[in-house]
Amino acid sequence: MIDVQKIKQDFPILHQEVNGHPLVYFDNAATTQKPQSVIDALNQYYTGYNSNVHRGAHALADKATREFEATRETIQKFLNAEHLEEIIFTRGTTEGINLVAATFGKAFINEGDEIIISSLEHHSNIVPWQMLCEQKGAILKVIPVNDNGEIIFEEYLNLLSDKTKLVSVVHASNALGTINPVKDIIREAHKIGAKVLLDGAQSSAHLHIDVQDLDCDFFVFSAHKVFGPTGIGALYGKKDLLNAMPPYQGGGEMIKEVTFEKTTYNELPYKFEAGTPNIADTVAFRHALEYVNELGKDFISARENELLTYATEQLNAIDKVRIIGTAAKKVSVISFVIEGIHPYDIGMMLDARGIAIRTGHHCTQPLMNRFGLEGTARASFAVYNSLEEVDKLVEGIKRIIKMFG
Repeated sequence: MIDVQKIKQDFPILHQEVNGHPLVYFDNAATTQKPQSVIDALNQYYTGYNSNVHRGAHALADKATREFEATRETIQKFLNAEHLEEIIFTRGTTEGINLVAATFGKAFINEGDEIIISSLEHHSNIVPWQMLCEQKGAILKVIPVNDNGEIIFEEYLNLLSDKTKLVSVVHASNALGTINPVKDIIREAHKIGAKVLLDGAQSSAHLHIDVQDLDCDFFVFSAHKVFGPTGIGALYGKKDLLNAMPPYQGGGEMIKEVTFEKTTYNELPYKFEAGTPNIADTVAFRHALEYVNELGKDFISARENELLTYATEQLNAIDKVRIIGTAAKKVSVISFVIEGIHPYDIGMMLDARGIAIRTGHHCTQPLMNRFGLEGTARASFAVYNSLEEVDKLVEGIKRIIKMFG
């Protein structure tokens, strides 16, 4: 049995007071906190073997390279990718999507082709495709959602056609918590020859990810939402597909040979990794994934579901509170509004009692428009949160409602 209180001890930032109250951190969908092992890995790199990777002929460079590449191997196992070279380091989910839009788009998208996204998408999985469509004369189509915040699958099937070249959808919604039926989405897209990208920013910390079982063509995620550092993430792509795509940026490790007449490009994965990489954060990324592996996704999922179920019951029992997003399958995210009170005021007043939540449109303005809202208040849970902290949130909300009369 894993001791939940011991888990919290692993995160030093959680042991402080904010505005005179013990910190309750419920903004995990925006970024998770970092365990001591990740913080130590960053410190050890800069104090012990700070060096550039791949080309140095000395001991520090050799250790830095081994530690750097060990993270790639850990990500391969974390995603169950078939080949190591299918793992590309990026700055995060957003850059992963932009990389695919720029390179897959350059190679395979032509005028009149269609790209499908869903109404649940974060702006990072909307704007790159809009930019690509503007450049190529392609068409962006959007799967609508029902009042529960679930995609309407029949509408998705109606959008698929022989013009569809790519489907890019979120695995789990950051704004509502909805878990999409991605295996069904991928199966239907592949029937007509379309490729599928999954935005795993919100799913990677909560759900088992097996890219071979899912059969997705691309999967992107960020370290900082899986207890790792900011500024580093990964793109998985099927090997044959990545080989068929042109490079993303020029310079550094992505070259094999350069003359003024012609450049030949490096092999995977380096073809997509131009310039000196984010070495320290890449090394620490491995320690974050190892931390998740040690806890186990089954334990994490069970723990977060307990928090989600309890918080949902408590909030549903409060008059004037309405939960936005009631999908049958959710990760540990609750978006809510309180009648007559702006979400920003909710956030500020909870912060005054040491409770950190998110307010606003959560970078999903089209989704907020779908529900006729300017924004919501959002509490998102991680494995280090407790039922007692949920009680503090509920008590805080009741105080706010009472103060506003």
